[in-house]
Amino acid sequence: MLSRRGFLNGTLGAGLTLASLGPEAALAETTSKPAGRRRIVDSQVHLWNANTPERPWVPGLPPQLPEPFTVERLLPMMDEAGVDRAIIVPPSWVGDRLDEALDAARRHPDRFAVMGRIPLKKPLTADELARWKAQPGLLGIRLTFLGATAGWLTDGTADWLWPAAEKAGIPIMFLTAGTLPLFAPIAERHPKLTLIVDHMGLSSQVVKEQKIPAVIDQAVALAKYPNVSVKVSAAPAYSSEPFPFRDMTDHINRLVDAYGPQRCYWGSDVTNGFAKASYRQRLTHFTEELKFLSEQDKDWITGRAILARLGWK
Repeated sequence: MLSRRGFLNGTLGAGLTLASLGPEAALAETTSKPAGRRRIVDSQVHLWNANTPERPWVPGLPPQLPEPFTVERLLPMMDEAGVDRAIIVPPSWVGDRLDEALDAARRHPDRFAVMGRIPLKKPLTADELARWKAQPGLLGIRLTFLGATAGWLTDGTADWLWPAAEKAGIPIMFLTAGTLPLFAPIAERHPKLTLIVDHMGLSSQVVKEQKIPAVIDQAVALAKYPNVSVKVSAAPAYSSEPFPFRDMTDHINRLVDAYGPQRCYWGSDVTNGFAKASYRQRLTHFTEELKFLSEQDKDWITGRAILARLGWK
């Protein structure tokens, strides 16, 4: 039986893929790729400055590293690894503040863009969301539904967002743990809303509870919705093995097969499990170690697909 991935790589599947991804993706697909090295885009990095009285972190949310992780520290790592661009996701411990991330994108617009946090308990109209996204450097929204905030998916707190973001044309990345089935009706009711599953749907809680296969099943089930795609990111943090993280291979393969490479995005999440792998290893895990990926697959997954999905020119 022909897999979804094989179908999408065929002529008919390519046409349907273009239709589902929208005009930006169609442009990316139909424009011939320049000769030379592929463009590498990291779909997730965190940046943060020191915890100070003027800029306090959220109490009870420890950072992934004890010291600040700034753009000045990240850029040399990107250059050494050969990463061209990165999407900054402000970490949860800085709250909903975006100024540090937007400043990095302002100073380095050719290298960085931002998926920003919003306070879900303060509903906005579609017009207000559109004005929020008009800030230079912003590509969309990133949400976290973990712990106490997971309840926002079922208690009505987040209900206003889905139609407003769909109307405003704002993509949403989301991090959750074991609640992916709740996004099926959201994707179905709002077919023009771009939804991106973070980290394959995994989290430290999922790993601790030994539920990785079950959560990958949940992520695969969402692949039937063309407006849903997935970040195959942060693999080192969820692997129980050293580089090249062989225990993650089958999970990544299943997701690429289900979504097709045009809807899968590599992401380093470099500060998550920082000691487990260098920045370069996080990239070469995909470009050299995952033998089931073709060169065309790698082009999409390591950059081309996320640029198309988010319309980052």
